[in-house]
This record gives sequence, structure tokens and C-alpha cells, in this order.
Amino acid sequence: MAYNTYQNPLIHRYASQEMSYLFSPEFRFRTWRKLWVALAKEEKNLGLGISQEQIDELEQYQNDINYDEAWKQEKNIKHEVMSHIYAYGLQCPNAKKIIHLGATSAYVLDNTDLIQMKEGLTLIKKQMVNLIRCLKDFSIKYKELPTLGFTHFQPAQPTTVGKRGTLWLQDLVYDYYDLTYRIKELPFRGVKGTTGTQNSFLKLFEGDADKVKTLDIKVTQSMGFAKRANVTGQTYSRKIDYHILSVLSSIAQTAHKFSNDLRLLQNLGEL
Repeated sequence: MAYNTYQNPLIHRYASQEMSYLFSPEFRFRTWRKLWVALAKEEKNLGLGISQEQIDELEQYQNDINYDEAWKQEKNIKHEVMSHIYAYGLQCPNAKKIIHLGATSAYVLDNTDLIQMKEGLTLIKKQMVNLIRCLKDFSIKYKELPTLGFTHFQPAQPTTVGKRGTLWLQDLVYDYYDLTYRIKELPFRGVKGTTGTQNSFLKLFEGDADKVKTLDIKVTQSMGFAKRANVTGQTYSRKIDYHILSVLSSIAQTAHKFSNDLRLLQNLGEL
């Protein structure tokens, strides 16, 4: 860990190695190249003048990113995406003219954001399954252990420790279903042009709208998404960000109630 630059405690103290990597520059830029390869492959399959040799060259350097060249270029042109296209082209001289063909910056920027969201939510889902299993075991183990129940934090009727555990468990299950739905319904931005139209691709395919639609579908599927946005602007709809933050907020609320109950009950000697 570097001690002479700012470090975010959410990363080095609290985040898992897997989650930290998902949002690292390496994952991000490798995903950009993965998207460029996927686009070129499907454009070739649909009849554009792209050779297999060019595809092979792109794949050869897909994960071998020349960061120094990209950074050197970015300092001059102040454009991150164009800098990485340039750097990739240095490694792939035969394929450089077909990198990012017809696409806009949001093709790699926004689609990568959505991939990171999907992968991150999937990691959380796995962790939630483990937590649900642990709370289920806890609730069963202590289902007959009596404890005092409270209303408005005032002593009320007796309950059991296991019963109290099921309240935390139930909220987690609600969150699990919401999270599963969001992962399933998360759309890919897909293959859209500069302002969300597909005019650049329509020109590439000489007005063949069916090929443009097929390109959009095939790239979406190749990146592991079942759905794509039917329409976009330059970016995907920011309502998606709201939906993701909403389910994460719900999980955090469940965790807060769980932890707050534990602290209060521990102070009273009930747990």
C-alpha cells in the first residue's frame, strides 16, 4: 500500500479483493478491449471488411495493455478512450483502423459500467446466500431459547432468540429477491452511436437496418447480457443507477437494523 497518497478506507480496509478488482483500472481497461474485440468480431460476421488476421491480432493483445503509451497520449489529447484506442493500435498495426469501428466513447464507458455493476451485484448475491444460510442455522439453533421482546424499546411479551433471528432473515430474503431481479433485468447499453442513434452503423452496413439490429443483439449476448436498452441517449438511462442504488440501500437498511438490534440487546444482556 502506498503511504504518500490518499487511500480510501472503503477499499483497503473494507472491500473484498474480488470487489476491489472489479472496479480497478485493469478490469476496466481489459473490459474496453474485450468490448472492442466483440464489436469487431460481430461486424466481421455480418459482412464488414474485417479479416480474421485482424481479429487474431486484437485478441493477442487484448489483456496486454500498454498503459504507459496510453497515459502518454492522454496527457496530450485529454481523451481517455481515444488514448487507449491509440495505444491498442500501436500493438495491432494491422487492426488499428477497425478498432472501435462505428462506435462512440459511451460504447466502452457505459457498457463497462454496466458490466461492473452486474458483476458486483453477483458477488453481493453470493455473499447474501452465505449470510442467509448462517441466519437460518442461527434461528433454528435458538428457536426455543426464551428472551424478552420489546415494543418501542419497552419490555413487552417474551419471544425467542430464534424468532428474533427470523426477522433479520426475512428482510435479507426480501433483499435477495430484489437483488436477483435487478441482476436479471439489468440491460446492456449495447451498440449505439454518438447520441444514441445507430446512424454510424447504418452507414457501415449500407442502410441494412436488420444487420444493425443483429449487431446490437449479438454484442449484447457475447458480453453476457440477456437484455439491451431499446433506446438510449449518449449514455444509458440514469434510472438504472437509481435502481441499483435502491437495492443496495435496502440491503444496507437490513444490515443496519440487524446491527442496531444486536447492540441494543447486548447492552440489555439479552444477547
